[in-house]
Amino acid sequence: MKEQRKARYHLPGLFEFYELYKVFLPLFTEHREYFYDWCDIGSIYGAPAGCIWGGGRVGFGDEDPKRVAELIQQYGISARLTFSNSLLEDKHLSDKKCNQLCAMFENLGDVQNGIIIYADILLDYIKREYPKFYFVSSTTKVLTDFEELIKELDRNEYRYVVPDFRLNKEFTRLKALSDAQKKKVEFLCNECCYFGCNDRKSCYENVSRKSLGQDCEDHICVSPTSKRGYRFSDAMKNPGFIGIDDIQNIYLPSGFTEFKIEGRSLGSAVILEFLLYYMTKPEYHLKVREEIYLDNMLDLF
Repeated sequence: MKEQRKARYHLPGLFEFYELYKVFLPLFTEHREYFYDWCDIGSIYGAPAGCIWGGGRVGFGDEDPKRVAELIQQYGISARLTFSNSLLEDKHLSDKKCNQLCAMFENLGDVQNGIIIYADILLDYIKREYPKFYFVSSTTKVLTDFEELIKELDRNEYRYVVPDFRLNKEFTRLKALSDAQKKKVEFLCNECCYFGCNDRKSCYENVSRKSLGQDCEDHICVSPTSKRGYRFSDAMKNPGFIGIDDIQNIYLPSGFTEFKIEGRSLGSAVILEFLLYYMTKPEYHLKVREEIYLDNMLDLF
């Protein structure tokens, strides 16, 4: 009998939502019946505040990395350090905080940990100094050209590649990928960004500058709904949105198993909604909410 292919979710907020995961992970482990049997947790990703190698989102996680490491090790989940700054130079490679994080998470338990990365200069450095990590090509590269995606998938350095969300529904070309390439594609499921945005790379570069401590103005979003902020209901209407029906009926049967959930810059109450929608059986939504709310102070407002 053929083994059921499972979706593996890569969840946001390794440092940012420690308190939420401290309650959710034991619930997920001890009450697996609450959750879909066709999915699992592939990793939790993030970066602490003040991390100059960070990118994608300005890090605000202030949890002690030692406590984060203990939690992730306890539940045997892969931790991913989000080091996707696109503007790094040689002078940044000696940063003490980032090197300490690498040293701490490289040899953590039996599960291999990863690095989400943009800059080749940092990739080469970490490969040399901390060779036990695996690498994920960051969505901040904004890979919207399918041929460029193929080139990235064929790079041996990367275990996974996260394309721009606007390639999510290119089913004809996606299904034509080889099995080896399909295993490396990691889809960004719940992006709320304007589908027609031509300024996404500049937005990420602005975050990289801020992570480096450079004095720069905020990026002005061109989305017609930018003032609304992130709303999951809006993300569900995005042409690139990947829902649970898509995962079960299109992506998994086609050989794709890796799915990234964004949300490091959001509140933990919103992250809980993602965990409910993507992982929790509907009849247990209220049960999981009650367990979380009773044991954890979420930042609701």
